[in-house]
Amino acid sequence: MTATADKDFEPQILAFCCKYCAYAAGDLAGSMRLNYPANVKIIQVPCTGRVDMLHLLKAIEEGADGVYVAGCLEGECHFLEGNLKTKRKVAAVRKLLAEAGMAPERVRMFNLSSAMGPRFAEIATEMTAAVRALGPTPIPRIDLRAAAQVREQT
Repeated sequence: MTATADKDFEPQILAFCCKYCAYAAGDLAGSMRLNYPANVKIIQVPCTGRVDMLHLLKAIEEGADGVYVAGCLEGECHFLEGNLKTKRKVAAVRKLLAEAGMAPERVRMFNLSSAMGPRFAEIATEMTAAVRALGPTPIPRIDLRAAAQVREQT
């Protein structure tokens, strides 16, 4: 990759956010008009415990440069242990990425409360900077529109 391409690289990051805490913190960040990178795409989940290892791996496989899970503070999960279970899943995915020769820093987990809007914006900015430093995912991006057109033609 050339130096010019590095400067132009904008990472695509997917964030799985708990409805009760992280998503609410994101909503608060928006209400407070805090800026955070627009390349972070948020998926609201009822609990981070619903995020499976396959969701994280599929996001990377389909071209996300980074993925993070944001949930309730440890010990404060609305579903008791969902965030603790997901913490172990994220650690397992990071281990798999390392074994595959990819940077495990592409997948992370954060814990915050619904009142932590500024922290939500910091996390999005921090994750974007970390993934930008890593560069694009080594897995080629899938052009979903082109794939759909090929399917329609067959």
